[in-house]
Amino acid sequence: MARRPLPRILSSGSASITRSREFARTAADNATDVLHPLFTVTRGLRLLVGTGRQRWAATPKDRRGPTLFLVAACVLAFALMPYGGLIALVTVMGAAAWAGRERTPVKTGPDEAETARLRSLYEALVPYFSTADDPDPLFAHGGDWAKVLDEYRFDDNGRLTRLQVTYPAHFTDSEAASRARIEQLLHTKSGRGREYRFTWDEEANRLVMEVLAPLPTSICAQRFVTAPGETVLGFTDDGAVQRTVPVQDGDTMRDAPPVVWRTGARSTEPHLLVVGQPGSGTTTLMRSIALQALQHGDVLIVEGGGTGEYAFLAGRDGVLALECDPAGASAILEWAVHETERRLLAANRARQAGHPAPDDVRRPLWILLDRPGVLGHLAAAENRPDPRDLLQVPLRHGRAANVTVVLADQFDGLDSLGETVLTHTRGRVVLGHCSPEQIGAVLGAEPPTTPPPGVPAGRGYARLGTGPVLRLQVPATPDPYDEATGEAQRQSVLCLLPEPQDLAAASAPAGADAADAADAGTGVPEGVPEPVLPRTMTAAVAVEAVD
Repeated sequence: MARRPLPRILSSGSASITRSREFARTAADNATDVLHPLFTVTRGLRLLVGTGRQRWAATPKDRRGPTLFLVAACVLAFALMPYGGLIALVTVMGAAAWAGRERTPVKTGPDEAETARLRSLYEALVPYFSTADDPDPLFAHGGDWAKVLDEYRFDDNGRLTRLQVTYPAHFTDSEAASRARIEQLLHTKSGRGREYRFTWDEEANRLVMEVLAPLPTSICAQRFVTAPGETVLGFTDDGAVQRTVPVQDGDTMRDAPPVVWRTGARSTEPHLLVVGQPGSGTTTLMRSIALQALQHGDVLIVEGGGTGEYAFLAGRDGVLALECDPAGASAILEWAVHETERRLLAANRARQAGHPAPDDVRRPLWILLDRPGVLGHLAAAENRPDPRDLLQVPLRHGRAANVTVVLADQFDGLDSLGETVLTHTRGRVVLGHCSPEQIGAVLGAEPPTTPPPGVPAGRGYARLGTGPVLRLQVPATPDPYDEATGEAQRQSVLCLLPEPQDLAAASAPAGADAADAADAGTGVPEGVPEPVLPRTMTAAVAVEAVD
């Protein structure tokens, strides 16, 4: 059968029909925009009339007469007023426009998708919170989830950000394994890729799950508002600590909650142990502590890695020594032992005489050891004593002598630190991606949060003594000599460096040069190469030799 051609109006006029449709649609949209105020006022008048009818129907019959008389009196008053009709018209139109405005509906409960997610979560918890002999179970297949799941909040993607679960009293919430199973289930069902905090209220049989925002990594090294003897280890969550400090975060100033470590004679955690994975930021934390310590004290640095991460501190005022070989580290630590004993004797004599402690005793002395396990291995290969054995005196008596020891090592060298180090370093920091068991072994308690999906440098947990485990983000303190360091971070570190020792000596009194003749009294063991000690350290050795 031959195909009949289309009519001319359908074959040749399709373009004109399409243009006509677009013109009509555009005209309708423009008309809607122009007439939108009229639509709003009309909708408002309809709502006002409906509201008036409801009020009139709800008014008792014995009050309808006085009400009608009052309305008529108001209308008459407006009619007799100059421009009263215009005022009444403007008032009615304004009330109609306000009543007919488009309002965002108030959400009073979960929608269908959120309800389905809550019900699925409830059904998943049934095997863990139900027993066969419970006469009135809170959790049962097909039960009412609204009785046990409340205070829920969802994000824009429909995922839970907060939830409170009321569990039965027979659940073994005192057992870590039982709690871990529930936390793992909630973590899995609520969405991976986020960090969760679980708060157990055993007394009220409630569990609160909330999603934590990632800690900011844009805070660089800077002068923090702290008192002498206080060191900012990093920053944590809002509300986790009872204090905030102003910080420069990028181009803005804001208040951030710090993790403050207090040292000195009244400190309960006078020494610190930092443990982490390779590349986790332990050296960054050590650099941050060194820059803060140089503001009020002197620093000894022993670098076991030998990578030159602290070379920018060499020759600076307050940096007594910087060593990276076993022989030099042993000499420096032996001097630290003698200095600790000298400080103890000087403080004891001052107390017996009724005088305050001397200034050189009150000035803090910091001993920073980065990866001392490497130096111990090298010393054993050379049949030398382990430099870490010399830390017993500063660790045991450092608080009374105002001497603080900070050690940083990796997990593989944690067992070789020794009992003395592990006993006296009550301040603990764990950095990097670690399992909850590893974190609990170092801090003495597992973290109350799930592992973060991404672990930037300097991210971890801190615990001071028997306090709570806090999330921690160390301020960015890179090596300014590293070519990969950004210019902004490089300048932030260089601005914190003290003056070189030559400039500091030039501004000191002339009598300070007399200490240069005391190099023979350094107390270096025979056969050990004598380390190059700065002027400040040789002066202290000279005082010890005179005593």
